[in-house]
Amino acid sequence: MKIDRIETFYLESPIDEPFGWSQGWAEKRTALICKISTAEGIVGWGEGGGSPSQTVIHDIFAPLLLGEDPRTINAHWHSLFHSLHNDNLAGGFGGGALSAIDIALWDIAGKVEGKSISELLGGSVRGKVPVYATGLYYQNDPGYEKLKTEAQLYVDAGYAGMKTKVGGLSLKEDVERVAAIRETIGSGKYLMVDANKAYNVSTAIDAGNRLAELDIHWFEEPVMANDVDGYLEVKAGQPITVAGGEVWYNRFDARDFLTQRALDIAQPDVRFVGGISEFRNVAATANAMGIQVNPHVWGSAIMISASISLASTFAPCPYARTPRPYEQEPVMEFDQTPNPIRNDLASVTFEQKDGFVGLPAGPGLGLEIDESVLSQFCLKKNVSK
Repeated sequence: MKIDRIETFYLESPIDEPFGWSQGWAEKRTALICKISTAEGIVGWGEGGGSPSQTVIHDIFAPLLLGEDPRTINAHWHSLFHSLHNDNLAGGFGGGALSAIDIALWDIAGKVEGKSISELLGGSVRGKVPVYATGLYYQNDPGYEKLKTEAQLYVDAGYAGMKTKVGGLSLKEDVERVAAIRETIGSGKYLMVDANKAYNVSTAIDAGNRLAELDIHWFEEPVMANDVDGYLEVKAGQPITVAGGEVWYNRFDARDFLTQRALDIAQPDVRFVGGISEFRNVAATANAMGIQVNPHVWGSAIMISASISLASTFAPCPYARTPRPYEQEPVMEFDQTPNPIRNDLASVTFEQKDGFVGLPAGPGLGLEIDESVLSQFCLKKNVSK
């Protein structure tokens, strides 16, 4: 079996109602999709991070992959990583490119073997994965009526938890906004906040202490993503559990955070961290440190399927007689913001029921891509053969 064609598609879709977070406003959704085809007609799909990752895939990776057996995933991962690491290019768009290739190779392997990704990983330890709703972004919403209505919809849908944004308003305004959500959903639901790196250490500590009275389950990305010392200070200076790691690009990015226990919850993203192969390495290390792994998920059905497959195989952290979501069981992010690419691209639209999503069925990722939708959303296509 030989790889004979690699294609990438940078997708973009406008959304009807923009939404905001601490770093800006979203008026469109994007995705980088990778298609690897074999001479035997088997196709694998992957997803990575950012349009510049296309250049890495076609200029650096394609010459190393074309004509090779797609099933030797481990050898390919190290070959591709090696092609980047000497010049310190394995992070950023290099990591996003490697992720896209790796996920597609796992999809091919599953289709060849007739097994799902979780089966290839050794089998799931849970038949469904707990999820929390990500939404509750900033909107033009005086009085927080839209915000409170959205929060109540998540309660009614059966979610045990949900996440909102902070860092886009003054501390006083953000605390008032989060308080409106807590009042709406009551004390029985988990509520998390995500600053998307908006704060310096002292402001993050101030925010954490102010928000703590609202029973916040975790405080996500309080400071810059690579600031290990800052994370340690935030952990020590306020009482809320600290989470982060969505922009780790490999296990070396994660190493110091995990070994120094600079955070309590690790949130790798399969599009960035080096795909399924490297996510598994990071998750195993975190588990050994007693750090919960809750996958960050913000993309198409391809990465949703890969993330569910991974999370289904993670051991409880720690082991318990009856592991509980949010305590010992991993909880996966489940994006509820507008995204036509997520909703229309694949044959499977993952749905939650009572705060859980079932495992993908079928070989590989367990989904097919609608190539007419792919063409509809595609801004830029590259081909190597």
